[in-house]
Amino acid sequence: MSIFNNKSILVTGGTGSFGSYFAHYILKISNPKRLAIFSRDELKQSELKNKFDPNRSLRWFLGDIRDKDRLKIALQDVDFVIHAAALKQVDTGEYNPMEFIKTNVIGSQNLIESALEAGVEKIVALSTDKASSPINLYGATKLTADKLFIAANNYGKSRECIFSVVRYGNVIGSRGSVIPYFVKLSRDQQPLPVTDLRMTRFWITLEQASKFVEESFEVMRGGELFVPRIPSLKIVDLINVISPNAEIKVIGLRPGEKLHEEMISQDDSWRTSKFPNKYVVAPVFAEWGYDGKVGEQVPEFFTYRSDNNDQWLQEQEIQNVINTNQYL
Repeated sequence: MSIFNNKSILVTGGTGSFGSYFAHYILKISNPKRLAIFSRDELKQSELKNKFDPNRSLRWFLGDIRDKDRLKIALQDVDFVIHAAALKQVDTGEYNPMEFIKTNVIGSQNLIESALEAGVEKIVALSTDKASSPINLYGATKLTADKLFIAANNYGKSRECIFSVVRYGNVIGSRGSVIPYFVKLSRDQQPLPVTDLRMTRFWITLEQASKFVEESFEVMRGGELFVPRIPSLKIVDLINVISPNAEIKVIGLRPGEKLHEEMISQDDSWRTSKFPNKYVVAPVFAEWGYDGKVGEQVPEFFTYRSDNNDQWLQEQEIQNVINTNQYL
């Protein structure tokens, strides 16, 4: 039985790649009392609405997480929140830093305060690998948001509202995925741009990300940073599968871009536990009584990076992903 059964759920950023997929996922695996899609783009809401049975338990809220009053209205009688709303383009964030701060930081705090006031039971906020040891504005705002959500566990009345964070890597099938871009260039017989031939990335599907968020709701006690154990991929291996004879153009690292992605830093290793399918990073402090002594303690100076991962996508697995056409 799904934890979402007979629950009132709100998804911020509900028309984004994850939010729209997760809405379908929830309705496939459960029977919620209400599923509210909260986003600021009326066109995307209209397009998404047409993909659902109009008799389902869906509700459509136009609004921006920068608008606290609108959030308060949307959160009335809501049990669970999945916070997926964010500005995410790295280069755009470098040029427009305050806009990212308004949405990713101030908007997140608006959601926290509104949820506490509304009496929401559980919130899972979505993070990114770029929040670990951030080198760009986007990553810095997401790290700040992560800390806001974890610290919010100190403020709930009698622990009525608990907050946790899920952090994962690049999503296969998302609008920002490099795969459809490479496929299009290959079809047009154009050179494929690569920042560095050594580059590696974490990869997760929308289905896997949705399942992991569901599992996190089931086990969360508040204050955890959940990180799935997912495979890495060498970008050159991806290109070799998409187009073995493609011309590769090395363009160098862009501003704010890492050669390898990181989801758990060495400085966080002392509070990180390992499980068969995930890592759990305990909060730095937990005055609400969090007991993080579960799972297997990772080794001292452990880091979880895309280049030192113990799981890698092989060529046939990459081909299987491409053949699904879920992102084309």
